[in-house]
Amino acid sequence: MPLQLMAFVQAVAFWVPVEKLFMTEIGFDAATIGVMAAAYAALVPAAEIVSGVLADRWSRRGVLALAGIALLIAVLVGALSQNVITYIAAALILGLYFALYSGTVEAIVYDTVLEETGTSTAYEREIGRIRLVESIGLVLSALAGGWIAAATSTRLTYFLTLPPVVLSLVALAWFREPRLHETSERSPLREHLRVTVRAIVHRGRLIPIAAASVTAAVILQAMYEFGPLWLIELSAPAAYYGPFWAGIVGALGVGGLLAGRLHLERRLSVATVAAVMGGCGAVLLTSRSLAAVTVAVVVLTFLVVVVGIHVSHLMHDAVSSTIRTGVASGISAVSWIVFLPFALGFGAMTKQTGVHTAGWLLAALVVLAAAALLWVALSRRISPGTEPSLR
Repeated sequence: MPLQLMAFVQAVAFWVPVEKLFMTEIGFDAATIGVMAAAYAALVPAAEIVSGVLADRWSRRGVLALAGIALLIAVLVGALSQNVITYIAAALILGLYFALYSGTVEAIVYDTVLEETGTSTAYEREIGRIRLVESIGLVLSALAGGWIAAATSTRLTYFLTLPPVVLSLVALAWFREPRLHETSERSPLREHLRVTVRAIVHRGRLIPIAAASVTAAVILQAMYEFGPLWLIELSAPAAYYGPFWAGIVGALGVGGLLAGRLHLERRLSVATVAAVMGGCGAVLLTSRSLAAVTVAVVVLTFLVVVVGIHVSHLMHDAVSSTIRTGVASGISAVSWIVFLPFALGFGAMTKQTGVHTAGWLLAALVVLAAAALLWVALSRRISPGTEPSLR
């Protein structure tokens, strides 16, 4: 419950739905938005690896606390920004928050489930609840953020986000961290890194899982960073941005709630999900309707969240607790490395030819994600929850 409370209040981000509007106010265009996204995508991979090893060898709750502090600083710097360079600095600090948070929260939820129940069967349900409460916080703050920005200013939404971030740190202090990663004798750091890298590179069953995880993560990040650009090109009114963003983050919660119920271990379910993802990509390439684009973005976001949770479960099942965060962070780092050239290319193409043409990059990524998901279904050797057990 303390972890769910932390996730909820940390997701109360009034600035997020109007971020692109604020950025244009201080001098950003489509190309510099792409540069900003690429800048923190360049920072995150190295920070992901360090944070993963730190969480496995020190404290996962401690790493989450560092993430909360980084978020607090990022929002404050963003609130004070008057130009592109200062805001990119805020984005880099925000990238550090992403690196510290992603991988760590999944590992701590997985170990808590394993410690409390003896198996990992309930992992998808519990991480789904975390995603649900995050989504509720994001949806409520998205709707409120749009109203606050319309009534006052976009800058005020940043300042109003600071108290919830502080509250998230208070909630985290109440959480009792599971200790499964401390049950065995600690190996030297060099050996720990070697085992972590070997788990990612040399375990054949992790390759398709990592491929599906990376492509899903890049698509999800693209929806967050570039989804609103379709609204700009279609001349959507300012009031539309709040509900649009609420739909995106609402899909995060619905995806978390339904992740374990779409049965992605079945090939028919996988084929259906892959086909719908392809259809969403086609809509974003061709449609000039705000309603159709909104539905496509929301449905695509929902599906990649479901895929991400499913393959996350498979990944955690395949590795031990002592290297769990390191492996998850390593895979996440790869997704940021892939996202870097994607962000630069998407931003540049959007500035030169429009977001619909740049959508071909996204469509290609959707095809790769669908192929990776099919690869997981065809090559899977274990059922989730059956391998790891304390019993």
